[in-house]
Amino acid sequence: MAMLMAGAIPLAMSAVSAQEQAEAPDNDPLNLPANVALLGHNDPTVRKATAIVNGAIITDTDVDQRLGLVLAASPQAISPEERARLRLQVLSNLIDETLQIQEAAANKITVERAEIQQTYVRVGTQFKKNPTEFADFLKEKGSSEASMKRQIEGEVAWRRLLGRQVEPFVSVSDDEVRQVIDRLKASKGAQEFHVGEIYLAAPLGNEAPVMANANRIVDQIRKGASFVAYAHEYSEASTKAVGGDLGWVRAEQLPDALAAAVQQMPTSAVSDPIAVPGGVSIIALIDKRQVLTTDPRDTVLALKQISIHVDPGASKEQAQPKITAFADQLKTLKGCGDVAGIATKIGAEVIDNDSLRVRELPPQLQDVMLNLRVGEATPPFGSSADGIIRALVVCGRDEPQDANLPTFEQVQSQMEEARVNLRARRYLRDLRRDAVIDYR
Repeated sequence: MAMLMAGAIPLAMSAVSAQEQAEAPDNDPLNLPANVALLGHNDPTVRKATAIVNGAIITDTDVDQRLGLVLAASPQAISPEERARLRLQVLSNLIDETLQIQEAAANKITVERAEIQQTYVRVGTQFKKNPTEFADFLKEKGSSEASMKRQIEGEVAWRRLLGRQVEPFVSVSDDEVRQVIDRLKASKGAQEFHVGEIYLAAPLGNEAPVMANANRIVDQIRKGASFVAYAHEYSEASTKAVGGDLGWVRAEQLPDALAAAVQQMPTSAVSDPIAVPGGVSIIALIDKRQVLTTDPRDTVLALKQISIHVDPGASKEQAQPKITAFADQLKTLKGCGDVAGIATKIGAEVIDNDSLRVRELPPQLQDVMLNLRVGEATPPFGSSADGIIRALVVCGRDEPQDANLPTFEQVQSQMEEARVNLRARRYLRDLRRDAVIDYR
């Protein structure tokens, strides 16, 4: 549900100047003693749910409804302990969002209601719902139309503020761009990774609880929770707005610890928490490819999906005759023109898809599809437990074109974006330091 705001902290750090990196905050500016004696009592079981941020009130309902957006992305039940931790993170995010909207307003930047509504409608269409249906869907999930629109307002206002206060003061020289392009040419054929990241800051002395929290997040994701949703709520990198998506990076663009991990991970895996300077990272390997090399999985297929229904309650032995008959019919197929006739004969349903990349298919099907000729079908696949058995028929294929170097302008834009993201993180840090926040 996040708005798109590109950028990546590890990639950003590789694209910023040494001077800018030196300006980053010191991990130990407080010089705290090793042995600390607490002089007061703070009951950790008492959690204040609301806050007043520079006079703006964040209510208990605001937190609950934003939490509903996050929980909607988790397919399994969340434990009460995890829900409480996530609720505190949501409150922290709402505080940041409020500071961003306030700073934008102080710079005479507002987001018109019509623009918010337009974006709201567009997000709803991603769920195949009109505005009324989308509002009902959000309510069913414990959220609201108002909460979604507030999130949209915050992200648009912040992006617009950065466009005025940060972007004009960021520049990348032609020599820097040419150096990157030269490195790309030299690395042709090397592996490149599509990576997602959740970054948690860990101030000196606070590493253990942050690592414990990271382990809990990994456990939830491996149980089926959405990596994107957890990145959006927990990550402290600028990529939280795009669900932690770093885009395509090479190993050398990542910190050493992340580079070592990603090169050993299978596609679709999520790493254990990884200690990095200043914090902890969790990475997801979405995909991998070779730099500037044609990948067969970029082949675009025109497909027909043919499917039959079986009794979900039937045993494997009871369902097998129908599946075998389906497979036998597929063997008689003489091209896509036969699909309709076979479907009628066996009572199957047919769905067309004229533009699907092989890499967008489940991993188990990708190698099968690459070896099929036009007019051939996959073996039946699926599970009788869900009541649907499918097969795919290849009706056409467009082989991928040769991979090209990104243009000078594309490289320059990416480098500028990385530097903007680094400065945006400092900007928000300063807003937090100056804020007056009263918890109730």
